[in-house]
Amino acid sequence: MTILVGYVPTDAGNAALSTAVSEAKLRSTGLLLVNTATGGNFAAGTFADEKDIDSVVAAIEEEGVSVTVRQLPDANPADALLSASEEAGIELLVIGLRRRSAVAKLVMGSTAQRLLLEASCPVLAVKAPL
Repeated sequence: MTILVGYVPTDAGNAALSTAVSEAKLRSTGLLLVNTATGGNFAAGTFADEKDIDSVVAAIEEEGVSVTVRQLPDANPADALLSASEEAGIELLVIGLRRRSAVAKLVMGSTAQRLLLEASCPVLAVKAPL
């Protein structure tokens, strides 16, 4: 079994990553890191560049956890994470949360809410430290 983490290079993404690594060590399992860029929008700040991914992978491996990376440059984050969790038989999905206004939730929808409701595995939602 494997732990899946939805990673974005933000405080929330780093909090999720740290928690996912801890869970992988606790459960003696590997980690699948998925990073997406909605609609191919690389300027949005959610798609990690090669240098960032290399740094993250090195840090994870330093912790003694094996990691596989999937970068999907043109994928809906919720769809990508739900598909990956089904395909890989994921034991736990770890996601980061960020604050959003009520209007932003209404207009934009909520990836986290969709993952919490539709994932077939347990979901651990992590907030970035204040």
